[in-house]
Amino acid sequence: MQSTHYISSAVLDLEQIKEILDKGKNIALSDEARVNIQKSRQYLDKKINESTAPVYGINTGFGALCNVKISPEKLTELQENLVKSHACGTGEKIAKPLIKLMLLLKIQSLSYGNSGISLETVNRLVAFFNENILPVIYEQGSLGASGDLAPLAHLALPLIGDGEVYYKEEVMSGGELLDVMGWEPLKLQPKEGLALLNGTQFMSAHAVYALLKSYKWAFLADLVSAVSIDAFDCNLSPFDELVHMIRPHRGQVKTAERIRGFLNGSEIALTEKENVQDPYSFRCVPQVHGATKDTLAFVRKIVKTEINSVTDNPNIFVDEDKIISGGNFHGQPLALGLDYLSIAMAELANISERRIYQLVSGLRNLPNFLVEDPGLNSGFMIPQYTAASIVSQNKQLAVPASVDSIVSSNGQEDHVSMGANSATKNLKIIDNLQTVLAIELFNASQAMHFREPARTSPKISLVLEKFREEVPILRQDVTMAPYIQRAKTFLEKFKIEENYLEV
Repeated sequence: MQSTHYISSAVLDLEQIKEILDKGKNIALSDEARVNIQKSRQYLDKKINESTAPVYGINTGFGALCNVKISPEKLTELQENLVKSHACGTGEKIAKPLIKLMLLLKIQSLSYGNSGISLETVNRLVAFFNENILPVIYEQGSLGASGDLAPLAHLALPLIGDGEVYYKEEVMSGGELLDVMGWEPLKLQPKEGLALLNGTQFMSAHAVYALLKSYKWAFLADLVSAVSIDAFDCNLSPFDELVHMIRPHRGQVKTAERIRGFLNGSEIALTEKENVQDPYSFRCVPQVHGATKDTLAFVRKIVKTEINSVTDNPNIFVDEDKIISGGNFHGQPLALGLDYLSIAMAELANISERRIYQLVSGLRNLPNFLVEDPGLNSGFMIPQYTAASIVSQNKQLAVPASVDSIVSSNGQEDHVSMGANSATKNLKIIDNLQTVLAIELFNASQAMHFREPARTSPKISLVLEKFREEVPILRQDVTMAPYIQRAKTFLEKFKIEENYLEV
């Protein structure tokens, strides 16, 4: 029987989201959430019936048109026009896991009862999630300020029989979907379109997805660097616990602990070294990788707050008898956090490329470019070029998007976060990091071959044994690209035994 996660006021965190996605859990509204949603909607309907006073987005236009009053008989049309007119997404289509996350996070935000949405609409979103009906959403179009207007408009279009969805491996129109499911298109009530479109769920879904990936790749960066440390015949003294307890940044301490664990029992590590010190890219792995881990913890706190918040507008406070137009849709916290995360993940690739460079440099009794007959063979010369190219691109992508702002909506929205751009380029940086780490492991495995018969640790030996089933030791020049891809696939599928979300 498929387990169910109940949407409630209980705090939603990364572990729960990972479990929902990994186990394919269904979701359902708790009794608490249903009561909150209905109470808010009933209050709003009462207010609309009792008063003709203008309330933003409920009986007025939007953005710079906020002072245009809309007649009562046009209020449903107003909401549907909002959804259609704001669906201006373009560029690449975002990945299905991101859409699934957007649905989950939008439902969570609407469940608190401060949005005035109807229970029928939220139930339809829940059905989308459980039936794996995923609206087609595009990468570009959000300024990350009035919420993620364009992406969320595409998320909402199928509710009224418009737009496109992925369903059972097909792409179909919103109208076709309704026919297939036997559903009627929703008639959006006052405020509902705004509740659906205002919010930070495009940015926050990207942030959750990026964090889940980043924690995994931060772990794998430690693992791959440990292979390189032994392959380059490094000292283990810089990883001694005593060194890190006198500068006890949590990420630094954890990284050193992992490196010691990975290399425990290595014959290579125990041999007397001719080199007194190692280059920083090896010696300072705890300090550099650790700083990235501490960044993950910082960004995680921001994201945890965001995904457990109400981010549409205006906000409805039933007990206080207030409808307040505020700015919770502004994505600045996420924009800054995602930019910081981009820098931190780019740094893991930066230091990885430096280790690659050292491994192919003909040092520490390793042959030039890690090949037995250099000259006739170029060996691992050009994989380092590839890594350098990728790292350079990451530096460009890591330039903060959040420092930019372009005035929109005739000056009404005069400061925007650009957090959606922070979000999308962050995923490109993480994908680039995966490739650089794959190249490093490819190099380190080859370098370790030249240390034989000296042995590395049991843990690293097991990793290399499995890796070499996919990517063998190279004796002469071959076409390298397929092996780099195999190395990347190996790391993507690598099963991590410990809970890597805990640092």
